Amino acid sequence: MRKLVVGSTVLVVLAAGCAEGEQPVKTGPGVTDSTISLGVLTDLTGPFSATSQSRIKGYELFFGDLNDRGGVCGRKVELEQRDHGYDVDRALDGYFELEPRVLGFLDITGAPMTEAIEPDLVQTRALAAPASWSATLLGNPHMVVVGTTYDLDVINGLDHLRRTGAIHDGDTIGHIHLDSDFGRNALEGSVFAAQQWGMTLVPKAVQAGADVSAQVAELRTAGAKAVVLSTSPQQTATAVVAAAGWDAPFLVNAASYDPLVLRSEVAQAVVDRVLVVSPIAPFATDAEGPREVAEAFRRKFPDVEPTGSVDHGYAVGIAFAAIMEKACAERDLTRDGMLRAFQDTSDVDTGGLTGHLRFSLVGRPSSTRSYVSRPDPGTAGGLAVVEGLFESELVKLKGTRAR
Repeated sequence: MRKLVVGSTVLVVLAAGCAEGEQPVKTGPGVTDSTISLGVLTDLTGPFSATSQSRIKGYELFFGDLNDRGGVCGRKVELEQRDHGYDVDRALDGYFELEPRVLGFLDITGAPMTEAIEPDLVQTRALAAPASWSATLLGNPHMVVVGTTYDLDVINGLDHLRRTGAIHDGDTIGHIHLDSDFGRNALEGSVFAAQQWGMTLVPKAVQAGADVSAQVAELRTAGAKAVVLSTSPQQTATAVVAAAGWDAPFLVNAASYDPLVLRSEVAQAVVDRVLVVSPIAPFATDAEGPREVAEAFRRKFPDVEPTGSVDHGYAVGIAFAAIMEKACAERDLTRDGMLRAFQDTSDVDTGGLTGHLRFSLVGRPSSTRSYVSRPDPGTAGGLAVVEGLFESELVKLKGTRAR
């Protein structure tokens, strides 16, 4: 890993500087003279276990390489994992067990878990990277959101459909979304795009686990030229089946797509109809960062099938390491030192795993660029890139108005 370890030479210099500098490094929970412990509070046995396990492999790849190069501030980074099985009570138990022992949390999986833990994070001053791209987290100075938020992803995806002629100004579009933080934030993107392009938006809110066939039929009757899906992966598969004989494309948030669907009886329909918009590079992306991650993954896990979640984990590792490096440079590896470093981290190059990350703009996404891909069973990770990282002019407009 040449450039992806946030500049390996910089890491080694920082590690040596912290170890040998005249001024001692201030430390707090999770930091010893030789190690830095980070918490991973995730779902290894519940509905998101496959995604979580792939993301953890991304963490392992990144921090394994980082530790081989000297770690951060002369310390090896260790991960302490707890499985909550997507149960809030188990997540709280795991959190309160880990919290006194870690510098921060590299992963908190699940919106309900993040919501339950968030008040205590504020009290304990710990920094956390939730496995989420919700814009509602941006105002919290303890939350490291790595990549483009759900709403901006949707705007970028709709812009791709518009530029390729799938939709036009004045058309009707539909959006089936979970009645959740994820779904509501994604819907904000459709609302903004429809307003700017004079489109009629027909939103359909659904509950987790609900059959979405009726909503697909209603959008078909309404004459929708495209449908955005911000649902569960299972509901995405159901929607595609219900749309048989209808040629409207389905634009799907990354959280709504699972490459395992390509092993099912609806695989061809998904290939024919679905486009996935994502803040993270698909595994087989032809860019420096994803290529190097893919090579490292194949060396370490030759018998494991990859997904884009590996790249997600690696990108989060890069971001968290960049923050730790900045805290090290200030000789302050306490939680308050991490918070100050986070707010001062302005340009993290992930080599195309994401757009350049900037955390110093309070309340703004760390990136505003997205990938658009199509499901492809012949591509490693199940997604083939259709359009590389880009930012819609509409996203720029929305950002200007937000400021």
